[in-house]
Amino acid sequence: MVVVLFGTKMRSDADLDEYSRRSKRMNELVREIPGFISIKGFLADDGEEVSIARFESEQALDAWRFQPEHVETQRRAREAFYEAYWVQVCRTIRDYEFSRAAGRRVREDPQDRPTEKTGAEE
Repeated sequence: MVVVLFGTKMRSDADLDEYSRRSKRMNELVREIPGFISIKGFLADDGEEVSIARFESEQALDAWRFQPEHVETQRRAREAFYEAYWVQVCRTIRDYEFSRAAGRRVREDPQDRPTEKTGAEE
């Protein structure tokens, strides 16, 4: 799995209606990408927005990165919406979840698992 963290700081003169329309469209488009898992956004107290997007593979992420409408919206965002932004692309080292109903469940691709154990596993 690949996780993308995306932080943005809006310009004071950004057209928030246009930004909202484009953001909604990007959320629709990314869901059409094979291998897309999820995206969630959060707003920090200082006004920074942080999004967390998850993809099954780097190939799925690349399909999104180079999607033409997404590329155009990125250009427009740099031009008119963002004062600053940052992106971090991360490979998942460990992936598990817990729920009261199902307990703990490890979600991992055996091909991604190291062949040698190096100590206590969480």
